[in-house]
Amino acid sequence: MQRTLQRVATGYGLIEGPVWDPARGLYFSDVLNGGVHLLDHAGTVSLVLPKRRGIGGMALHASGGLVVGGRDIAWASLSDGSMRSLLSLDSIPGATGFNDLTADRAGRLYVGSLAFRVFGGETPKPGHLHVIDLDGRMRTISDGILLTNGLGFSPDGRQLFHSDARASVVRVYEVGSDGEVGSWKSFANLGPDGVPDGLKVASDGSVWVADAHGGRVAVFNADGTHREDIAVPLPMVTSLCFGGDDFRDLYIVTGSRGGPHDNCGSIFRTRVEIAGLALFPARVALPAA
Repeated sequence: MQRTLQRVATGYGLIEGPVWDPARGLYFSDVLNGGVHLLDHAGTVSLVLPKRRGIGGMALHASGGLVVGGRDIAWASLSDGSMRSLLSLDSIPGATGFNDLTADRAGRLYVGSLAFRVFGGETPKPGHLHVIDLDGRMRTISDGILLTNGLGFSPDGRQLFHSDARASVVRVYEVGSDGEVGSWKSFANLGPDGVPDGLKVASDGSVWVADAHGGRVAVFNADGTHREDIAVPLPMVTSLCFGGDDFRDLYIVTGSRGGPHDNCGSIFRTRVEIAGLALFPARVALPAA
C-alpha cells in the first residue's frame, strides 16, 4: 500500500525514543545533539529537557515527568529539569549504558543494557534485559542481546517483543504475572540487510518495526508473518509511535545517516487503518530528591 508521509519536523542528528502524551503531544530525543523535545498538537517543537545525550528510550511517569535512558535510567522533571537516577551502571558489571525501555500494565520498567560503546567502533558484546520493579529494585531477566532496541507488549500483556539490532532479529518472550520472562524465540527477521530498531504494537497484535538501514517500517502480523512495508524518504529509520486522538496517527522518526546532511533527522506522520496501543506510564518509586 502506498502511503503519503508528511514531514512534520526536521533538523536533528539522530531522533529516538518517541512517546505520545495525549495531553501534550509527541516527546522525542536527539541522541547525538542532546535534549528532549516536544512536538505539540499545534505542530510547534520546543525543547523541554536540554543537553542530555544518548537517550534511546523514554516513557511517561504516572507522577509526571519522563523516564529516560542513556548513561543511566533516570526520572526527569519537565518543570525544572532535575533528575533522579533509577538504575545506575554500577548495578550491572560491564554495562556501558542503556538504550530502549518501556513500561508494562503494572508500571514496571523493562530496560535493555549495552555492554559496548555503540558509537566507539568497539566489538559488540552482549548486554542484558532488566526489570525495575515498582519498589525500585532491579532484576536481570534475559541476556545475550548484542544491541538492545525496541521493546513492546502484546495487547494482553502476555508477550514482550524485543529488537536485537546486531542479531537482526525481533525476539518474543512469554511474560509471567510477576514480570519474569521465559526463554526467547525468534518472532520476525527483517532479512539479510535488515536492522530492527524501535518497535510498537498495534491493537490487533501486529508489530511495527523500524528498519535502521532499510528506509522502512516493516509490519508483521501477530503470528510473525510479514504484512507490509511503509517506505520512508530517509534510510535511517530509528523508531515510531502511534498517536493522535484515536492512535491512528503513525509518527516515524529517523536519523541522518545516509541523508543529505548531518542534521536531516526528521519526523514523518501518516494515517493508518489500525489503531496503536496506548503506552503505559511507569509507576516505579522515585528516589527522594
